[in-house]
Amino acid sequence: MNNIEISQIATLPTQYGTFKIQAFKDAEGKEHLALFTENLKEIEAPIVRVHSECLTGDALGSAKCDCGEQLTYAQSLIAKEGGMIIYHRQEGRNIGLLNKVNAYALQDTGFDTVAANHQLGFRADERTYEIVEFILKHFGIKKLKLLTNNPAKMESLPDIDIVKRIPIQITPNPYNEDYLQVKKDQLGHLL
Repeated sequence: MNNIEISQIATLPTQYGTFKIQAFKDAEGKEHLALFTENLKEIEAPIVRVHSECLTGDALGSAKCDCGEQLTYAQSLIAKEGGMIIYHRQEGRNIGLLNKVNAYALQDTGFDTVAANHQLGFRADERTYEIVEFILKHFGIKKLKLLTNNPAKMESLPDIDIVKRIPIQITPNPYNEDYLQVKKDQLGHLL
C-alpha cells in the first residue's frame, strides 16, 4: 500500500489498562488505529483483534449489535494477555454511517442486516483488509492468535500465520438475537 501516513506512538491509559496507540491514514483518508500493549514485540504470537468500527455500538452503547461488547472484551483480554487491537475504520461493514442508519431504518420495517444492505445496493459485507495487513507488517507481526468469530477475517490475512482463533462469546439480548442469528446463518460467523 502506498501513501500511508503514520502517526507517532503515544500512551493511552484506559479503564482496562495502559496501551500504546498509533494511527494510520490510508490513501482514502480513513484513519485506522493500532492499540497495543507495551510488550507486543516480546510475544511470539500476540492476540490480535481486528475490530471493525461501529459508532453506534462502540460509543453509543447500541443493544442492536454485539460490537461494543466485543471491543470491551478485547480491550480487557489484551490488556491482561498482551497484544493488539486494530480499530478498522470501515463503519457498517464499510457502507458508511449514513447508509448504516438507512439500513437500521430498513431493519425497523422487518429487513435483516444482510437484506437491508442489499436493499441499499450493497453486498452483505463491503469490508477490505489491506490496511490491516499493512499495520501487522509495520509491527513485524507474522504470527498471531486472532480474536474473532468471523472466518472472513481469518481468510483476509493470507500472509499471516494465524496459529489460533479465539472466539468472543457475548450473551445475546432481545435487541440483537436476530442480528446474531443472521451473522451465524448468512455470514458464517462462528457463534
